[in-house]
Amino acid sequence: MPANRFNGFTDYGIGIGLRIPHYDHILTKKPVVDWFEIISENFMIDAGRPLRVLDQILDQYRVVQHGVSMYFGSADPLSREHLRRLKTLVKRTKTPWLSDHLCWGSVDGTYTHDLLPMPYTFEAARLTARKIREVRDYLEVPVCVENVSSYAEYHVSEMTEWEFLTEVAEAADCGILLDVNNIYVSSFNHRFNPMDYVENVPHHRVAQIHIAGHSKYRKYVLDTHDHPVIDPVWKLYEAAIRRCGPTATLLEWDDHIPSFEEVHAEALKAERFLRTVADSRAASVAAAKGQLVLP
Repeated sequence: MPANRFNGFTDYGIGIGLRIPHYDHILTKKPVVDWFEIISENFMIDAGRPLRVLDQILDQYRVVQHGVSMYFGSADPLSREHLRRLKTLVKRTKTPWLSDHLCWGSVDGTYTHDLLPMPYTFEAARLTARKIREVRDYLEVPVCVENVSSYAEYHVSEMTEWEFLTEVAEAADCGILLDVNNIYVSSFNHRFNPMDYVENVPHHRVAQIHIAGHSKYRKYVLDTHDHPVIDPVWKLYEAAIRRCGPTATLLEWDDHIPSFEEVHAEALKAERFLRTVADSRAASVAAAKGQLVLP
């Protein structure tokens, strides 16, 4: 297996999304948090309270940027103004990497403000990879693409979603933000085995993992980020880190947001899985050296 040069941020540990209801708690209580993820678009402005809060956060915490409107898969050319503002923010935060979604969402300059699934074709993969490389070269920071949750499929697709993600990541030479909740949601909606997805992505390219909750309805699952993480998603997370190694992990909670303590406690449940994997790897190394590891 190739060296995991995209998973160079394992020391980042477990983070949570920076959300407005928690601003006062974070700034006054100064809780111990490994890192915060920000939605880039919320801070791509020239002045105002968001930037004042962000600067206070940056004084005390590590921050990673996550975008929601790059639309790597759209046929439209990249917005130079968007990239200019994004680069200004990248310089401000010193984010070690930047992520956005493997999706489309705009046509002829009209934006849907949604993360729409792509047709899994070789042509789409080639065009998407070219745009990712363009963004990376302009921003001068590593780029990771995130798999989205989906509710529709295309008859023209030539491969599975995980094969498409692999095709794009390899062609773009970029990292992957593996969202295991999105894998679960899409697997339920489209009736595939989610473990096949986890098993077959290029593990050496996974730089970050998202975990989250969702809402389940009679015929489908909706990615709402408004519940705790369910056991099947935790199992996918455990499977992912067993294959990728301990990886920077982020809990998303974006609606019906509870107290900071509750969100942070939910995120820290990942520690048990990270510790188990680390212990297992240490035991394997010791066994290979003929050493005895005491429990």
